[in-house]
Amino acid sequence: MATKICKLDFYRKAENIFEQYKNDNMAIFLDSSLENQQGKYSMIGLNPYLILKEIDGVFYKNDVPQVESFEQGVQKYLERYKENNPTSLPLISGAFGYFSYDYGRKFEDIHSRHPKKLFIPDALFVFHDLLIIDDKSEQTLYITARGELEDPDIAMERLKTEIKECQSYKIPEKHNSFAEFIPNFTKEDYKNAIQKMISYIVEGDIYIANMTQQLTIESKKDPYDVYRYLRTYNPAPFGSFFQCGDFQIISVSPERFLQIKKDRIETRPIKGTRKRGETKQEDILLKEELQNSSKDRSELLMIVDLERNDLNHICKSGSVNVTRHFEVETYATVFHLVTTIIGTLKENLEISDLLGAVFPGDSITGAPKIRAMEIIDELEHDRRNLYTGSLGYFSFDGNCDFNIIIRTAIHQNKMYHLGVGGGITCESDLEFEYEETLQNFRVESIFR
Repeated sequence: MATKICKLDFYRKAENIFEQYKNDNMAIFLDSSLENQQGKYSMIGLNPYLILKEIDGVFYKNDVPQVESFEQGVQKYLERYKENNPTSLPLISGAFGYFSYDYGRKFEDIHSRHPKKLFIPDALFVFHDLLIIDDKSEQTLYITARGELEDPDIAMERLKTEIKECQSYKIPEKHNSFAEFIPNFTKEDYKNAIQKMISYIVEGDIYIANMTQQLTIESKKDPYDVYRYLRTYNPAPFGSFFQCGDFQIISVSPERFLQIKKDRIETRPIKGTRKRGETKQEDILLKEELQNSSKDRSELLMIVDLERNDLNHICKSGSVNVTRHFEVETYATVFHLVTTIIGTLKENLEISDLLGAVFPGDSITGAPKIRAMEIIDELEHDRRNLYTGSLGYFSFDGNCDFNIIIRTAIHQNKMYHLGVGGGITCESDLEFEYEETLQNFRVESIFR
């Protein structure tokens, strides 16, 4: 069945459209709230007709256990619904979802010593009957319908009416205070864990690793209100809100994990963070400090080498190249140091080949990856769960785009769960590394 596509003759912003669908089952909003080279389109998925999950190693199709693996199941249904995309849009049909960090441990056969504290699927992908695509640069809306649940023409006419009637939401008021959060480390314990990680580096076990802590906030605040605030005052090219029923995902991620367009793959690792300055002059000095930081540049260089090696497993020989190196990107509250790596994919790859080669991402694990992940589980106090996994989409034409799940909260049972962290090398300063974790996701009083 071919997907029907309609370009609307009027425009509404995607963030206003999603307001009326925010509580719909498995509704998802992939939101490029920061418009830049990466953030041109926002997408909304509605009306799920197929839900695929992995929970504790068991693959579920619409909540029914299956005998095949999750990767085999996703591959099968992407092939079943495969179709060309005749437009310039990033996709017209596909599957939206995530792979958690915990899901990724199975590729390296690394088990966690920590019990589960959050009960969400390890991986979750949803196939939606209706999509809304916002071309932000052109201020043009498109809707698509597959007709899996109802006649596509009827569904599209109804959707047009609903979109036309949507209202603009009020810009949330800016807050300067911070919410109280419960960390799973004391400051001294976190610094001691970093020191132990540095010892592993000095002893030769690893040469870089990512260290994180978890923050918990009790709040009655509506999750989409929290997301609206964050997208307004901390916009990101790879933001998202995912309504998963008994939990919600709120993400303002700046980092692309991987994008595939035809046979071209791209990844954009981030290493190095500085807060924005209080004045223009301080802003310039902090940006220059990051640009010239030998510690941050060496950290990013090590991750680039790792990711080039990963891509070489799935790319044609000689095709993996760095196109942009040590670029400082500016965000609302921080600066980041970023590199872009591209390659040309080998033919006839499957999802299991892709995930086995690159997931979880090197920028949030370390090197060597297996030993770094073992040390991470030893030194961190809890499972990472969703944090530092990946969220995005597979298009039915074979393309995909996924972020790294950072600056992200999970909301469940009136609690917000956040992960924060940073890369550790032998040059790391304990106090700075602790403070950097709190720069990555400033926890504002919006949670109250």
